[in-house]
Amino acid sequence: MKHFTLLAAAATVICSAQTYTITDLGTLGGTSSSAAAINLAGQITGESSTLTSNAHAFLVSGGPMTDLGTLGGEYSVGEGINATGEVTGYTTLADGTYRAFLYSGGQMTNLGTLGASYSVGYAVNSSGEVVGESDVPTNNGHAFLYSGGQMMDLGTLGGATSAAAGINNAGLVVGYSYLADGNFRAFLYSGGAMHVLGTLGGDWSMASAINTSGQIVGQAYTAGNLTAHAYLLNTPGGKMMDLGTLGGTYSSAAAINAAGVIVGQANTRNEAFHAFVYNGGKLKDLNSLIPAGSGWALMTANGINDSGNIVGYGIIHGQQHAFLLTPLGR
Repeated sequence: MKHFTLLAAAATVICSAQTYTITDLGTLGGTSSSAAAINLAGQITGESSTLTSNAHAFLVSGGPMTDLGTLGGEYSVGEGINATGEVTGYTTLADGTYRAFLYSGGQMTNLGTLGASYSVGYAVNSSGEVVGESDVPTNNGHAFLYSGGQMMDLGTLGGATSAAAGINNAGLVVGYSYLADGNFRAFLYSGGAMHVLGTLGGDWSMASAINTSGQIVGQAYTAGNLTAHAYLLNTPGGKMMDLGTLGGTYSSAAAINAAGVIVGQANTRNEAFHAFVYNGGKLKDLNSLIPAGSGWALMTANGINDSGNIVGYGIIHGQQHAFLLTPLGR
């Protein structure tokens, strides 16, 4: 499961050519926030600390953050949002266990589990179909698809564990699964079956998102398993393309829009983590594309919509805050 993390410091960055304006999305009364996803209407979800310091899922929809609450527990996280503003994520119940939820029409609905104690939701498409991970009675986590009021186990690629991270409007699902040999690989679930997607030469990979054209992004290890890079895979029949890094050894792609613009996180030569955007065949540090002297250090980009608006989190005035980047002229 993903957990809320406060990053206390960030490297100083030098801005060169402004491409985006930046908006601080604020918090729910606490000191920290992170944005996870944005739809074409500009609605944003994520998580924020509250006055009681517990993190809650939020929705931004043309105004300040709205607290989506919980299902009786202390904690909730927004992970995905669809075209109509429905949000999925996960929340604690009164007994402290986690449940995937779908927030729609002002209400948070418990999506249940695959027969055991927890579930988490990571993405939702325009039909309200949710994907994520739930444990099964054997206590292993399995990828699920929630559709028509039912949670379906998507199985694995032969190993014990899997998780689904993305779904497009055609119902194609991506994520990762362990193999029988103990390695894990990215998968595409289509036609009622889970298909392995390969790597960048190493033993491991995972998929984070899939767009309307079936383009898939994520992270895969290179030969020797010493570095892990963001990739783009065009389906069907394509080969993983290595998107590179910002000078370091690590990068990971989190989201892709309909035009094939990709966002995520990569490290630099001094091992600092920076948000990136990939377009025009180039991986670009988003810190170089915002106004000079803004005071921001952008750590990761988690979501992008079809208008090119980007959300994520960074450090401003020593605190971790959710941000919105808007392309100039829009």
